Amino acid sequence: MTINTGAPVVVGVDGSAAALDAVRVAAREAGYRHRPLRVVHAFSSPLTAAAAFGTAPFALPLDDLRKQAEEFVAEAVAEATKLAPDVPVTGAVADGAATPVLIDESHHAALVVLGHRGLGGFAGLLIGSVTVQVSARAECPVLVVRGEARADGPVVVGVDGSALSVEAVGFAFEEASRRDAPLVAVHAWLDPVAVLPGDVLPMVEDLKVLADEEERVLAESVAGWAERYPDVPVRHRLVHGSPAQVLVDEARDAQLVVVGAHGRGALGGLLLGSVSHAVLHHAHAPVAIVRHPRTAGRS
Repeated sequence: MTINTGAPVVVGVDGSAAALDAVRVAAREAGYRHRPLRVVHAFSSPLTAAAAFGTAPFALPLDDLRKQAEEFVAEAVAEATKLAPDVPVTGAVADGAATPVLIDESHHAALVVLGHRGLGGFAGLLIGSVTVQVSARAECPVLVVRGEARADGPVVVGVDGSALSVEAVGFAFEEASRRDAPLVAVHAWLDPVAVLPGDVLPMVEDLKVLADEEERVLAESVAGWAERYPDVPVRHRLVHGSPAQVLVDEARDAQLVVVGAHGRGALGGLLLGSVSHAVLHHAHAPVAIVRHPRTAGRS
């Protein structure tokens, strides 16, 4: 197998079990893409690092903390090499806090892979803060490893007709083609509701027209990509219900769920829309977040 020397798949590690799970998935993703793999650990101040390692501040000298960080990277590199021996794997300890380091890495990456939480997470949180922040701000797609990482099942993509949703559909078709998996394109919609006193709700006939329009949104969002990827079996799912809940339900049997970072209902100032945020927190499968149109160098 020939591995390209272009933009790598980047995986963030911190010594946690979730990070090692992410390394295993990242090694497979690098193999799918014929890309090298870059393992990165963000090394912050002694106070921050000691807290992450569960030690008292300054209980370990700085050199020992850095050595421990290097061991985390070495362990991850060894695990990736064992699982994907044909993939070139490099490791680095980068100075700085995790979020800015990983966002900086995303500028030159084909994909960033993260565990759903790390050593610094609070027990009650479903997703670590670094994972949420990087998913919301990265300059390339982010794959969050949560739930069951499986090699069977479909790729599921959320569709809402927005420009970013179309990009998510394209990313999902690429993933389905790489994995030799079917694609399930899901578009969920709700009836209009009265917000202000005096609001007039549509008549039954108008609701039928609305349903037909939602079906058109789904068909048009998928059609062009289906022509590009004739090898990918596609199933349309038009569902009357909450988009977030429908996608979480569909994720139960999926090997990957793909969503745009925000959709046509998102406010301009939100980095993650309510649907992508809910899927990221509750899906029982790895979740890919797409924020920007893809470039040839990263695809």
